[in-house]
Amino acid sequence: MAESKSAPITPELYDYVLAHNPPLSPEQRNLVELTHRKFPDSAGMQSAEEQGPLLAFLVRLIGARRVVEVGTFTGYSALSMAQALPDDGTLIACDISEEWTAYGREAWARAGVADRIDLRIAPALETLRAMPAEPHLDLAYIDADKDGYIAYWEELVPRMRPGGLIVVDNVLFHGEVADPAATGSARAIRAFNDHVAADRRMEAVLLTVADGLTLARKR
Repeated sequence: MAESKSAPITPELYDYVLAHNPPLSPEQRNLVELTHRKFPDSAGMQSAEEQGPLLAFLVRLIGARRVVEVGTFTGYSALSMAQALPDDGTLIACDISEEWTAYGREAWARAGVADRIDLRIAPALETLRAMPAEPHLDLAYIDADKDGYIAYWEELVPRMRPGGLIVVDNVLFHGEVADPAATGSARAIRAFNDHVAADRRMEAVLLTVADGLTLARKR
């Protein structure tokens, strides 16, 4: 068995990590805290705090202008990416909840990036299938219902330009993916991870960031 070199993430170490990452903007910080306050039972659906600066970093790293997000919740990750986009960049945000995304709309407006975000309230597969079929996307972020991950992946991969990046959250699913007898969402994520590993169209790495993060580059 391979030996992990990952340091155990204690609360103190986590605070240290956050302190040495780019600080959140006032709008990001307000949205993170508002989400935990308004939706304490659902706040775990929000991308981890350190993922906001990471997503922004990736947007800038690849010079992304056309971004798609599958699963927006209250809008923290969309805000993080939109703030990193150039003025002519566009982020299509896919979600099915008017209630949750209303908080995102307010935050995006306060941050001055609402004109970069095209929120589409509909099943994400419908939104993705309505997009041009040719490769045109620079970056996609998947963080929605786990049973749908393979379907989202299959719609996105052909639409990514060469060198485009797909980022996928929760690919460790609280560690449950290591269990061959996993059920429910953990089983769906196990199947998705195997699907990605076998997909020769993409070059992918699975990282132990937050609840697991896959970065996949279009060949």
